[in-house]
Amino acid sequence: MTAPTTPAAGALPHQGPAAGTTPRTRRRPKDIGTAAETAVVRTLTQLGFPHAERRALAGAYDLGDITGTPGIVWEVKGGRQTKAPSDEQIAAWMAETEVERRNAGADIGVLVLQRHGVGPKNADRWWAYLRAQHVMTVHPAGPDFPVRVQLAHASLLLRGIGYGQPLDPEAVGR
Repeated sequence: MTAPTTPAAGALPHQGPAAGTTPRTRRRPKDIGTAAETAVVRTLTQLGFPHAERRALAGAYDLGDITGTPGIVWEVKGGRQTKAPSDEQIAAWMAETEVERRNAGADIGVLVLQRHGVGPKNADRWWAYLRAQHVMTVHPAGPDFPVRVQLAHASLLLRGIGYGQPLDPEAVGR
């Protein structure tokens, strides 16, 4: 049996959050990832990939975060870590995306990063990284390097080379 504790002299009782506010809790990495993936899926369905959906965990052989886009693996990163990543971090995430692309037997891997100051409702403006060789149709055996574009532009590139819904020729260039 423990003795009851009493507050130290002069201590104030614990007060909860101020009236009308909610306590700020730290979001778990899994919740941050889920929110980012959901935003990208919502955006992809509006950008010509109507069957995009979050992928269930696949065990030891990761196949990417989004499915329903045949031939493409999507790796999505959200939260504080994506706001100002180093070149080394981008390279590590691109390597992770490449492993997932191979695991899935996909043609193209796309890494999507949430941008600083750009929320989930504007995920079409998040950064999408692709390998140059995956989208170069003029000289696909040329140099390989990461290419960074907005997600909306990546979807146009991918649709232009035959993935997702065909592009409306009249809508291109608007």
